[in-house]
Amino acid sequence: MKLTTLLALALVPAVHAYSNRVFLIRHGEKPADDSTTGLSSKGMSRAQCLRNVFTKANGYDIGYIITQDYKKSGARNRPYQTVLPLSQDLGLKIDHSCDRDDTDCATSSIKKFASSSGKDVLLCWEHDALSDISKALGDEFDYPSSHFDLIYERRARASTTEAEASHTK
Repeated sequence: MKLTTLLALALVPAVHAYSNRVFLIRHGEKPADDSTTGLSSKGMSRAQCLRNVFTKANGYDIGYIITQDYKKSGARNRPYQTVLPLSQDLGLKIDHSCDRDDTDCATSSIKKFASSSGKDVLLCWEHDALSDISKALGDEFDYPSSHFDLIYERRARASTTEAEASHTK
């Protein structure tokens, strides 16, 4: 009977939960004129403030920063600008290889990093897409359009099934 049980367990695909914390934040405040690219002065202040938030002294161990890609015109560059001062302090290159609307690219990039490191991930994106990325990581939320100051914490998951299972424990 023990041999049968062991054989049955050997046939079950291994499901791996990554231990990485994934922090999802929205880009800093934008100028009142929506046609203007970049951050407002308040958004630039927020970017500077993040340098004091995501520190080891505050319990963070950021090893990977990912933002949506930006256009050559400067459009969609707010997430990158938001985390740039922090990335410079940490000596990390910002991964901005994924399009804003490419949830699969963002989650695959997070999981690839998580498969080889236990460090935290910081993801900074446009607020509507943050909800889609969180859902792809196995948890749903709607990032309110009126806020720029929320930090959502998720865990990188190897599969949706595993993420669902983690909620039942």
